[in-house]
Amino acid sequence: MRLPDWRAAATSGPPIPSIDEVDFRALYSKTKYVVETADGWSLVITRYRPVKQPFPQPLFGEPLLLVHGFSQNRHTWTSGQFVKNLLFFGVDIHILELRGHGKSSIAFQKERAERFKRPLPPDLDYGWDIDSYFLYDLPAAVSGVKRITRRERIFYCGHSMGGMLGYGYAGIHNDFEGLITIGSPADLGRGFMLLRLLAHGAPMLAGMIDLTLASLNVGGKVEGAGRSLLARGVGVLNKGLGRRLSPRARRTLRFDAVPVDIILKTLERQLAKAEDSPLYQQLTTRLNRLINPERVSADDIRWLLREGGEREPRRVLEQFARWIRRGEMVCYRTGFDFKRGFGRIEVPMAIIFGDLDPLASLESTRSVYRAAKSEYLLWRPVKGNSHIELTMGHDIRQICYDIKNLIEYARTHRYRSPSLPRLR
Repeated sequence: MRLPDWRAAATSGPPIPSIDEVDFRALYSKTKYVVETADGWSLVITRYRPVKQPFPQPLFGEPLLLVHGFSQNRHTWTSGQFVKNLLFFGVDIHILELRGHGKSSIAFQKERAERFKRPLPPDLDYGWDIDSYFLYDLPAAVSGVKRITRRERIFYCGHSMGGMLGYGYAGIHNDFEGLITIGSPADLGRGFMLLRLLAHGAPMLAGMIDLTLASLNVGGKVEGAGRSLLARGVGVLNKGLGRRLSPRARRTLRFDAVPVDIILKTLERQLAKAEDSPLYQQLTTRLNRLINPERVSADDIRWLLREGGEREPRRVLEQFARWIRRGEMVCYRTGFDFKRGFGRIEVPMAIIFGDLDPLASLESTRSVYRAAKSEYLLWRPVKGNSHIELTMGHDIRQICYDIKNLIEYARTHRYRSPSLPRLR
C-alpha cells in the first residue's frame, strides 16, 4: 500500500522531537535592549531570539511582544515553560518590563541619568499610573520591537493588566498583526463581589493610611525635637554623650506604593515551611484565590513569589479602583475610552482565561468578545486554571498552541481578508 505524499515525507525525514526532548538553551540566543519613552524612562526588553533547529519551526522569526501584569516582571513568562514552548515553534520573543519593574527599575533610571548626564523622570518616585503605561511604555516598546525586527506589524501577548493595555492599544493603533490576552478582564470587577467591595472602600482605606502616617510623622518630629533639647543639655556636661543622644534624620513616611515584593517574599517563606505538610494546599488556596496549586509545581510558585513581585504605585491601584467603581476603562489624561475602542479591533485575537479565575471570567471578558470585529476570534476558558498559573502551569502547552494557531492564521491571511468564523 502506497502512503500519501505527506505521510511518506514524514516517515522518511528525521524524527521530530517533543518539546521535552529539546534542551531549552539550544533554542535561543538571549540579548537585551533599551527603549526610551517620550517622558524620559529607559525600559529594558529581554529578547529570546530563536535559533534554527533541524526540525520544522513553523513560526520562525515571527516577533511577539510579551507584557506582564500588575506588580510583576519578566518572570511572569520565564517561571515555567511558556517561553520554551513558543521558541520550539521559532517565535522571536521580546519581553517588556514596564517602568519601575524588573530591569526597568528606578535604580536603572538613576544609572542612565548619571551616565548620560540627563534629568531623572519626573514621576520616578512611584508617581506614575496606568495612563503612563498606556501612553508611554507600550508605544516605546512596540516601536522598539518593530525597529529591531524590521517589521511593520508585530504580535502582542499580555497577561492580566498587560492584556488590558493591549485591548486599549489595539483600539487606536494599527501596529498589531495579532492580539493575545491571558487572564485579562475587559470589565474589571464584574462577577467578583469582593474586588468591588475593596474598590469602593479604597478611598477610605487610603485616607486612614495617610492619617496614620501623618500622625507617625508628627510624633517623630516631636520625638526628634525632645531628643535634640536633651542632647544640647547633656552636651554641656559631656560632648560625646550629647552627640550620641542627638536625633538621627528620619525619612518622612508616605504611602506612595504597595510593597507587593515584600508581601510575596514573606508568603514564599511561609509556603516553604508548609510545603512538606498536608497544610500546603490549604495555605496556598486560602491565601491566594488567584492560583490553583494543583495546576502548577510548588517550585515554580515559590520562584515566582520570590523573584516575580514588584512594588506598584498607589496611583495604579487608585486608577484600577476608579475603573471598578465606575465600570469603565479610561485613559484619564486623554479621555480615551478603551471600551469604545473594542469595536475597532479587527486583528486576529485570542482571549484566554482560567475557568476558576475570579478576575478574568466569561462574564468579565464577554464585552470585548462581543464588540471586537476580528474574523478570527478565540474566546476560551482553560479548565482547572485560575489567574497566575496560566503563564507557568501544567496547561502551558495548550495555551501556546492557541497562540501558534493564531499566528499561523495571521501569516496565511496577510494579503487577503480573513474568512474564518469566530471560535469559542
